[in-house]
Amino acid sequence: MSGREKEEWVYVEQRKGVNGLDMVILREPRGCSVEAVFKPPKAIRGGIPICFPQVGTHGNLEQHGFARNRLWSIDPDPPQMATSSSNKAFVDLLLKPSEEDSKIWPHRYEFRLRVALGAGGELMLTSRIRNTNTDGKPFTFTFAYHTYFAVTDISEVRVEGLETLDYLDNLKDKQRFTEQGDAITFESEVDKVYLSTPTKIAVLDHERKRTFELRKDGLPDAVVWNPWDKKAKAIPDFGHDEYKRMLCVEAACVEKPITLRPGEEWKGRQELSAVPSSYCSGQLDPSKVLVGG
Repeated sequence: MSGREKEEWVYVEQRKGVNGLDMVILREPRGCSVEAVFKPPKAIRGGIPICFPQVGTHGNLEQHGFARNRLWSIDPDPPQMATSSSNKAFVDLLLKPSEEDSKIWPHRYEFRLRVALGAGGELMLTSRIRNTNTDGKPFTFTFAYHTYFAVTDISEVRVEGLETLDYLDNLKDKQRFTEQGDAITFESEVDKVYLSTPTKIAVLDHERKRTFELRKDGLPDAVVWNPWDKKAKAIPDFGHDEYKRMLCVEAACVEKPITLRPGEEWKGRQELSAVPSSYCSGQLDPSKVLVGG
């Protein structure tokens, strides 16, 4: 691509999507793209829903909280973040509490989210949540990037980086166990919260010879979820056999909720990339990595 073509390249595009709702598309000159489509009041099945201020049923609110079901606005005053000079494809989003939200979670906050697409196809999400209560009260929340990965065959997938760790099993009333084996493989429904996890987790898709790398900061836990056949059939917007081609691995903070006093801010970051399983250099299309991407 010539210098002039690069100058004319549209890195960020806003347009109307399904039902006239706003859609933001991020692009890089190498052909990578990411888009977000909003369709309230239901959450998007796929991509990376944002779980806030509650993850799963770990609290008294609706499952996964309300942030994933809300319309976000473009942030008019985004925070200064270190961004590579070559990374021009990013968007800053802002969520503030609505009157409806305040009735079920009576706190004031500013939730700023930067979504950035790197030149090599890596996808970076940075969340900043600030307590803006004027009554002097702190608030507590849990959080997760509910990332859906597209895989070839769930029975041929393994997750590395979580072996030997303790986890809470949501299928067994959140009882605590210790993971056994060299890696996590799948042959039935799984819904676990792994605790005190490393900053890097790998999802290996053997059939496609592709590895997804998840790197995170400020998010000590990791949720692993696949509904398997029976539960998949009970989910209205989930195909009966789609469980075979997806896996959720979520950077999260669940076991020890975050507490912010007024004026305090929390930051949590996730970066996703896809590489050949041989870890050779290569260019992969991230639109084929995330379900619904």
